[in-house]
Amino acid sequence: MLQARREAEIIRVLRSRGPASVDDLAQRLKVSASTVRRDLARLDDRGTVQRVRGGAAITDDADGDLPFERVAEHDVVDKRAIGRRASEMVQEGDVVLLDIGTTVVQLARELVGRSVTVITSSLAVLDVLRGDRAVELIMLGGVVRASYHSLVGLLTETGLDQVRADLAFLGTSGVRTGGDVLDSTRVEVQVKRSMIAAADRAVLLADRHKFPGSGGLKVCHMRELSGLVTNEGLHDAMVTTCREAGVEVVLA
Repeated sequence: MLQARREAEIIRVLRSRGPASVDDLAQRLKVSASTVRRDLARLDDRGTVQRVRGGAAITDDADGDLPFERVAEHDVVDKRAIGRRASEMVQEGDVVLLDIGTTVVQLARELVGRSVTVITSSLAVLDVLRGDRAVELIMLGGVVRASYHSLVGLLTETGLDQVRADLAFLGTSGVRTGGDVLDSTRVEVQVKRSMIAAADRAVLLADRHKFPGSGGLKVCHMRELSGLVTNEGLHDAMVTTCREAGVEVVLA
């Protein structure tokens, strides 16, 4: 497992399950205890985790975000499969809202050359579609959140009040067993909620590692969404939870 992916998984485990021992993390990551200690030392130097006796805990003031480029390197095959499958839900002429996130960017790549309108707060989506003559691209305003290539704040939310979309595709940092959809960054939560409100249908794009994933801020419950696009191998209990909530589950 690559160093960046190990560090992201350590942060996810500490956020979702609380403090963990070196031995527990080593078992989860299937690496040696010495490798985990080196990873924890780097994360401790950056102020993301705090070393405690025999293990580590997440720091109270940690942002919880890895840079966009680092996250984009994780689980690329799964994310591409979800992007391709989600693109099949988009019809020619549709107005589509695209959230931030590395999985949503994979969907944007599948929309290149399509006769659709894309509305987004993602600067990464802008980079993908800015030169495409087939796609009508509308950027929402807002404050630039450089670490995650997104626009946030009052201007973003006000812009969403003025639009109506056929579909909104959302990202997430994690989905709990009970169906709560989470995010790790407060400024993104209201943007996601506004996207749900602005679309006829809202679909969550979440690779299998987002169950349970991480995040301590609730965006919505799965019942507030129309669909979920995820990977084969999702736990049967979560599939049942979603379907009981009236959510269409599409496996990539």
